[in-house]
Amino acid sequence: MIYFDNSATTKPYKEVLDSFLTVSSEYFGNPSSLHGLGGQAEKLLSQAREQVAKLLAVKLSEIYFTSGGTEGNNLAIKGAALLNKNRGRHLITSSVEHPSVRAAMEQLEQEGFEITYLPVDATGRISAADVEKAIRKETILISMMHVNNEVGTVQPIEEVGKIVKNYPTILFHVDAIQSIGKVPFSLTENNIDFCSISGHKFHGLKGTGALYIREGARIAPLFSGGSQERKMRSGTENVAGAVALSKALRMTMEKSAAGTERMKKIQSMLRTGLNRIEGITINTPIENAAPHILNFSLNGLKSEVFIHALEQREIFVSTTSACSSKKKSPSKTLLEMGVPESAAESAVRISLSFDNTEAEAATVIEAIEKTVNQLRKVMN
Repeated sequence: MIYFDNSATTKPYKEVLDSFLTVSSEYFGNPSSLHGLGGQAEKLLSQAREQVAKLLAVKLSEIYFTSGGTEGNNLAIKGAALLNKNRGRHLITSSVEHPSVRAAMEQLEQEGFEITYLPVDATGRISAADVEKAIRKETILISMMHVNNEVGTVQPIEEVGKIVKNYPTILFHVDAIQSIGKVPFSLTENNIDFCSISGHKFHGLKGTGALYIREGARIAPLFSGGSQERKMRSGTENVAGAVALSKALRMTMEKSAAGTERMKKIQSMLRTGLNRIEGITINTPIENAAPHILNFSLNGLKSEVFIHALEQREIFVSTTSACSSKKKSPSKTLLEMGVPESAAESAVRISLSFDNTEAEAATVIEAIEKTVNQLRKVMN
């Protein structure tokens, strides 16, 4: 089996699974309980938080555990908007955000907030100058993804961070779910107030995540209940999940330098191979692109048919983002980039992990060429 769908989810590291099982079976106490078992769970939770903070080069008090990227994005965006609505009701984002951001913005629009959706260029990138032009007196939040989950475009968060520094009343949220461990960045140097990460994107477990909230930045909690996560996220803490998340993040960061270089080589191989196949157009830009995502269109072919044909060869890839792949609609990201609808409807995404190899890439290129030729013969 060759698994090239790592932007949808990654295979958990064995060590991560082992840590989750150990904590779940041996340290299963509620961290809020007064007895010793609860104290052990609370200590493990604190250690996990400390490790995540250290790996992200931030303060321990700035890390809040969540259930994943969708919750982190919603908590940052809605929480910031609701708490600051008396100062202003204008938010800025891009036209190519993940559905968890887009839908959160649309929900806020229904509550009387105004959203500016910035356009992207042909590479899927927004302009930092457009961000600054969109700022108003009543702007309270700018939210943008670091790496686009469909085409891999890296957004200019460094430039936007410099702009935000000149507007101390505007909060800056970054969705780093696709970039952690793959595209380096600094939370503090880029003036980021909120940052969402999701464990299952870096070989952790589904249902685990974290939200960075800069010290001094405030949001309104979305859940009512207890005082867990310093009243920011009520609900009994998932101690085993937090421990697993911290282990996955540590292992990913340790492998990051060598793993990223390997992915760059594999991506280059795939790009060269795909360019040789007639009827394939690569949508992922060469510049400002993450090393693990390669999006291309199969001109005249249905991507769903192609993906199932590759699956018969035990090769797993995807269409658009996993959250939207079953809707059978053209990729919104590609349409915003100016890609024709027919090409957007036939888009396929390959996404790599540190564990993929050049040998796998060679096999996939050969399989793609054979599959494309077979499907075209059937059509003709």
